[in-house]
Amino acid sequence: MRQIPVDVSSAVMMVAQPPMKKISNRQTGEIATDRETGVTLWTVDVMFVMDGNAEILSLAVPETGLSGELAMGTPVALTGVVARPWENEFNGQKRHGISFRAVAVTSLAEAPAKSKAA
Repeated sequence: MRQIPVDVSSAVMMVAQPPMKKISNRQTGEIATDRETGVTLWTVDVMFVMDGNAEILSLAVPETGLSGELAMGTPVALTGVVARPWENEFNGQKRHGISFRAVAVTSLAEAPAKSKAA
């Protein structure tokens, strides 16, 4: 499958929706896993702002690539983002689009300072 690298170096990104397990089959509720490693995949919606334009990207991310607090509004860094064109046919209807995947989504929020005992 063709993968297109995505340059995110000049974008500002923050979590739009916290991570949720990616569902591969909505009828059965089956959770998606990486075909090569077997690791559970998660979906993270990220607001991607570049050149004054904002878009929401839904990224598939392996569980091992999620780090830090990823609550709504948390600034994040993305590693290894690729776009993959897809196409399928269901009940005679052709559909197509682009899916996004990242190796990692890392929180850029500072950890809360631990209070020192007096």
